[in-house]
Amino acid sequence: MTQTPTLPTRHTEILAGISTFLATMYIIIVNPAILSQAGLPFSGVLTATILLSFFCSLMMGLYARNPIVVAPGMGLNAFFTFTAVKGMGIQPEVALGAVFWAGILFLLLSLLNVRSAIVRIIPLPLRYAVSAGIGLFITLIGFENAKFIVANPATLVSIAPFSDPIVLTFVFGLLLTAVLVVRNVPGAIIIGIVLTTLAAWPIGRYWGDASVVNFGQKTLVNFQGILAAPDFSLIGKLDLMGSLKWALWPVIFAFAFTDLFDSLSTFVGVAEAGGLQTPDGEPRNLKQSLLTDAVATTLAGLLGTSPGTAYIESAVGIAQGGRTGLTAIVAGCCFLPFLFLSPLLSIIPAIATAPALVLVGAFMMKPITRIDWGQLDDALPAFLALVLIPFSYSITQGLIWGFLSWTVIKVAVGKGREVPLGLWIVDIFCLLALFAGH
Repeated sequence: MTQTPTLPTRHTEILAGISTFLATMYIIIVNPAILSQAGLPFSGVLTATILLSFFCSLMMGLYARNPIVVAPGMGLNAFFTFTAVKGMGIQPEVALGAVFWAGILFLLLSLLNVRSAIVRIIPLPLRYAVSAGIGLFITLIGFENAKFIVANPATLVSIAPFSDPIVLTFVFGLLLTAVLVVRNVPGAIIIGIVLTTLAAWPIGRYWGDASVVNFGQKTLVNFQGILAAPDFSLIGKLDLMGSLKWALWPVIFAFAFTDLFDSLSTFVGVAEAGGLQTPDGEPRNLKQSLLTDAVATTLAGLLGTSPGTAYIESAVGIAQGGRTGLTAIVAGCCFLPFLFLSPLLSIIPAIATAPALVLVGAFMMKPITRIDWGQLDDALPAFLALVLIPFSYSITQGLIWGFLSWTVIKVAVGKGREVPLGLWIVDIFCLLALFAGH
């Protein structure tokens, strides 16, 4: 039977909102750190991240009436930077346009209420594998940003010398943050980022490495050095027409459908955690929640960031007793003060955010436990999707080879009926994307 949640007090909802914010606020630093590698200004992405998180969390609370925070999604920001911009050579403004059109596509799918048909197209094992594969991809990026894993002509990659002060600082930050997370310390990831930044200061100060923090003129007593007006330079900078080229439709597709599956998984997870289901077991106000998520992706392109999505970390606030939209409203409002702290936040080095990336990757591995690894016609395509995302440094390639191998193997073993018509259509787009890339 569906649980009937007790009505929480306003005090409980406010505390739950603060708890949810502490669990998700790492995105304020991590998202600009990732997207700035795509050539977008750190301060501009910071402003876009905060505005998106504020407005869309408010919409989730007021319209969908769910205690779920919405912010730029991990995995989606990695796809934006490392697959679309760096991997495919797409200009950042064009990639922002692709984000906008993905949001429009997602919005249409939500308004037409065809989510059930969409969900049936993509086999569950592939959905689980892609989620975990993105987690491995994010982990690889974290290790690379920390210079913990480096290129090696003999073995392709290897671990950097442990005597390197940057590596030592990263390992300190990783283990410290992991301990804080395991001990359920509120705001564990953001505390880890701050402490790792402080630990990295001597490297920038005494070794002169420009890749790590050197406070220089920006001291903690110089308020002109840590405060600044919001940077609205990315708002409206997207290239709408340039992003509609045929070659970019696989990118739009990947943004839209990764976001859709991310959202559905999150809504199902938090509904289970808080008993927020309808009598038929569906997550409460699912259509309104998906519409909010679609608006978040559309708005992300306009503001200047990667797609927005619902955050599974919202379960932290639900565990604190949050059950209504007030939790999301409070969490969203907590983002606003950080609009004015871009100079302070911009000094945080890559090795301080790298532990967060590694741990977020670990959090995303849970879905692979749902794959039946003894059912090889399901497991092998899932495995290819899982490993090719990090190994090819491309979420798109993982999706493409997961879809194609699923279809080929199912047909070859006489299970062609398990391949829905929609997946055949997706396969055609995958083949076109492969040939277009060569």
